Amino acid sequence: MSDHPLYPEERRQAILSHLHALGRVTVSELSQKFGVSEVTVRSDLQVLTQQGKILRTHGGAVPAAPGLEDLRLERRRHQHPQEKGHIGAAAARMIEKGNAVFLDSSSTALAIAQHLKQYQYVTVITSSLAVAQELLDAAGVTVVMPGGAVQRHTASLIDVDGLAYLSRFNIQKGFFGAHGLAIPEGLTDISAEVAAVKQELVHMCRQVIAVMDASKWGRVGLATFAGLDDIDIVLTDLEAPPELVSQIREHGIDVRLV
Repeated sequence: MSDHPLYPEERRQAILSHLHALGRVTVSELSQKFGVSEVTVRSDLQVLTQQGKILRTHGGAVPAAPGLEDLRLERRRHQHPQEKGHIGAAAARMIEKGNAVFLDSSSTALAIAQHLKQYQYVTVITSSLAVAQELLDAAGVTVVMPGGAVQRHTASLIDVDGLAYLSRFNIQKGFFGAHGLAIPEGLTDISAEVAAVKQELVHMCRQVIAVMDASKWGRVGLATFAGLDDIDIVLTDLEAPPELVSQIREHGIDVRLV
């Protein structure tokens, strides 16, 4: 709690500074920190949202308009590596001989590819240059890439028009990382361009599997690429927030903690 009451604009600036320091905040946390009611906090968050400074999440907020650093694959690879390794291994076990699967350009999808080296008769469709490179020495895995322009910070090919080539494939499973998973927004990305491509790919996959560590729960990015009705399975780690896990399960989604 602050030592003295703040004027509304002062409090909102303090909330914004606190948010940028932590990366995400909750309404209850802000209420305690600034000594105001949760109704007042929600009002402050609404003002900051209208100013384009934050994005609301389930029960809190995250910063708006992240920079390219939040998209860079090299940076994301070093975040929560142990959790991503467990998720990658669990996802790989879901892939069967003869499957055609999609792996996106997320760092968790790259963790899946690292567990596919000894697989046989599997086709991996991917927009990720890093995934394709990872599988160069996997003799039993056929790698297919759609057309598109190279997006350097995600090391991927981005172009909705380039997806037409993939219409000839029956894609059994699609593994999608995300900036966040929330209700009612579903799976979101901080790049509208990336989200547009993922949205098309979601509809090409018979089964849509979200692969994400616990830090992604409750976060909302700029654009939704998969609604709650589109998601079949969520693979996540044991630190996923129980309340949100229960709410997602209530929507008929199979949440697996690994």
